[in-house]
Amino acid sequence: NNRYLDCSIKMPRLYVFAEDAIKTRVQTSISRGKVDVFVSIDSSKADSVSVSVNRPVADGYYAALTELRDAYVETVAADICQVLDLALADFSAMREREGQKLREDILSRAETIGRLTSFVEEQSPKTVSEYRARLEAKMRDVLQNTQIDESRILTEAAIFADKVAVDEETVRLRSHLSQLREMLELDVPVGRKLDFLIQEFNREANTIGSKCNDIETSKKVIDIKAEIEKIREQIQNLE
Repeated sequence: NNRYLDCSIKMPRLYVFAEDAIKTRVQTSISRGKVDVFVSIDSSKADSVSVSVNRPVADGYYAALTELRDAYVETVAADICQVLDLALADFSAMREREGQKLREDILSRAETIGRLTSFVEEQSPKTVSEYRARLEAKMRDVLQNTQIDESRILTEAAIFADKVAVDEETVRLRSHLSQLREMLELDVPVGRKLDFLIQEFNREANTIGSKCNDIETSKKVIDIKAEIEKIREQIQNLE
């Protein structure tokens, strides 16, 4: 649920030297999200180790400690990372199962948005036609027996049609739906790209909402925005 990778590691202080190796290993499998790694070390069955040092020789201490640093530290870090690999494999398998469910849910909502968009496209010409009929009726009522200027009605209707036209917005919205479907088929992390794409969804829906003048279309736009918000929430859980 994070925009980028935020990896937090909890482990015994004695083994903190392995933290960088663990973070590097996690980054190879996960690129996005809040990840908590808990490392516990069971040394109850470890072999007893006896260290013999020539006490009078200070260099002996230094040499022994240097050897421990170069050999022991790297070995322990490698052992921890080996166990980490198993945990990451299980984690990736779980994410794939959850990701498939999220994909199906998002695609289902995308289909709903497509159907609602079709309604808006079909309703738009009717809205213009109804406006022209109301305008003509109003002019007849006001002017009564006076000859109605047909050209004026046509001009007013054209101006209104231009104000409420949503063709460009619905075309772009359908294009975004197509991009969404294509991105969900990719076998690479797409969460961040989908974050940006869903912003474009909202932009088109808001513009359509500002142009619509009838109750039915307004209701459909609200439904579209509700589905977009649900998709946005789901995308936060995708890598």
